Amino acid sequence: MSARHPASGRTGGRSTTPIQRRPLDLVLVCFFSVSILYGFLFSLPEGLGVPVAADSPWPPLRALHGWAVAEEPAHLDPPPSLVAASLFDGLFQAPVLLFVVVGLVRLRPWLRPLALVYAGAATTNMFFYFTQTFLGPHPPPDVAYYLAFNLPWLAAPIVLGARVAGERGRELGGVEGRVVGHVGGRGEREGGL
Repeated sequence: MSARHPASGRTGGRSTTPIQRRPLDLVLVCFFSVSILYGFLFSLPEGLGVPVAADSPWPPLRALHGWAVAEEPAHLDPPPSLVAASLFDGLFQAPVLLFVVVGLVRLRPWLRPLALVYAGAATTNMFFYFTQTFLGPHPPPDVAYYLAFNLPWLAAPIVLGARVAGERGRELGGVEGRVVGHVGGRGEREGGL
């Protein structure tokens, strides 16, 4: 167990800037927290077959009924691709985002590979979700309104992927780094995992 040094903000030799001083990470943590709740409360039950209806046995899906009637009628009788997207959201994305949030708050080195896999998977999922929405039998009547509520679920994973892959992602550690010495004829990397 490592001691925390309040003056330096260091824990066990690693400097961590508090989340309050990392606005992008704070926005991502807040958005992903909402996504976790949405995944477990809305997507997972819908994927498991609970109906989106005015008389749904699950109150969150009763609340979603008005949106479905007005903007996304596919939720009223979901096609297999929407069921798959809902299951993916509830069974993969929401649980993974629990770890992504912890990794962002604490700047853990394991966040980089996890976030990159998540970003790719979530972006792909949204591609199929939008394909079903726009090319299916019931496209949204007000595209701008629809996109205002759905584009964040495409943008946030892309922003996360760029954040951990880019220059700011170096604070997470990783396999890159500069060669600092030779041991047995091989260089060792500084700052790697």
